[in-house]
Amino acid sequence: MKLAVLFPHLDERQRRLLAAAEARSLGHGGIRAVARTAGVSETTIRRGMSDLEAGESLVGRVRRPGGGRKRVADLDPGLRSALLGLVEPDERGDPMSPLRWTTKSTRTLAAELTRQGHRVGADTVAGLLRQEGFRLQANAKTLEGSQHADRDAPFRYLNEQAREHRDAGQPVISVDTKKKELVGDFHDPGRSWRPTGEPVPVRVHDFADPQLGKAIPYGTYDLAANTGWINVGTDHDTAAFAVESIRRWWHDQGRAACPRASRLLITADAGGSNGYRTRVWKLHLARLAAETGLTITVCHLPPGTSKWNKIEHRLFSHITMNWRGRPLTSHEVILESIAATTTRTGLRVKARLDTNIYPTGMGVGDAEMAALPLTRHAFHGEWNYALHPQSAPPSRQPEAADHRRRSGTRPCCPIPH
Repeated sequence: MKLAVLFPHLDERQRRLLAAAEARSLGHGGIRAVARTAGVSETTIRRGMSDLEAGESLVGRVRRPGGGRKRVADLDPGLRSALLGLVEPDERGDPMSPLRWTTKSTRTLAAELTRQGHRVGADTVAGLLRQEGFRLQANAKTLEGSQHADRDAPFRYLNEQAREHRDAGQPVISVDTKKKELVGDFHDPGRSWRPTGEPVPVRVHDFADPQLGKAIPYGTYDLAANTGWINVGTDHDTAAFAVESIRRWWHDQGRAACPRASRLLITADAGGSNGYRTRVWKLHLARLAAETGLTITVCHLPPGTSKWNKIEHRLFSHITMNWRGRPLTSHEVILESIAATTTRTGLRVKARLDTNIYPTGMGVGDAEMAALPLTRHAFHGEWNYALHPQSAPPSRQPEAADHRRRSGTRPCCPIPH
């Protein structure tokens, strides 16, 4: 029938008028026949006949103001408040909302609203949320928690120590453990240039290979020389492993770069294998000081500020970019990828494999700790301390003025580290 052919190309008013004209041409019983054939109501056809008799123009509104199906939110005044009670139970709704601890997708919200007696679909829920100013958003990392009364003072002190050592020709290094890596044909984030349609095949699941194991890169970055040393361990990230990595750096690079050095400054994070609370870390540093004859000063970054550690953005980030998109199929691949890392500013990196065993759970007793040749600085001695090469601990802790006279430091000032 011609109505079925024309209807998809007409708007609501035009369809109404066409059906009315067809019913009029059929005469008696035409309204019922057209209504059944076209799938429209008889009331709609009679309204079309009235429009034809009135001679109304086809230009303008298709429906009268207020015509058409009413919105669900208008028919159900309680729908909007019920929805807001589900998405914001603490502020606007019931704190005991059944969806308080669930993923609040539009389908889930629509199902719960329907269960409460508000018949609504997921699309309508999405439209109502947008009207109320809601958008899909991720969490924003803006809350830093409690801070020290003078948050900048620890950084000023660390910068002062670094500048004093550097000006005296003494080495300054930044240390940390890079993210542990699974060794094998595992997925590595990032992309690399490959022939079209020929990506590198990798495993679907990231389960450690018992033969290949893992890689634990512990890094040492020399701030003055712009050089890096990575000790790639295969066992555990312990304090003994951390100090052994520094020892290997000293014998391979540090001693040659600073043959007259008598002191060494280490900047490190507050936690992990080189954390300021780790007694084994201090014990092994004392042994390293006695072995090398160096006075080893350690300045820890305050807790929660590890992203400002120099090694993170001057060494580790470049290593990550260098091997992005490349499966780390063997320890040799890891070592070669690290050693090939360079920057425009002249960064050079060496890497060595460390297959030693580093047991966990080692402890240091109170008596052994008290016997360490350790001097705490007057400013935040828990974060800043020195280990001396002599076997006996110093007789007393230095006052702030004594420490400045001996070390040649100047009063704190905000110098970028």
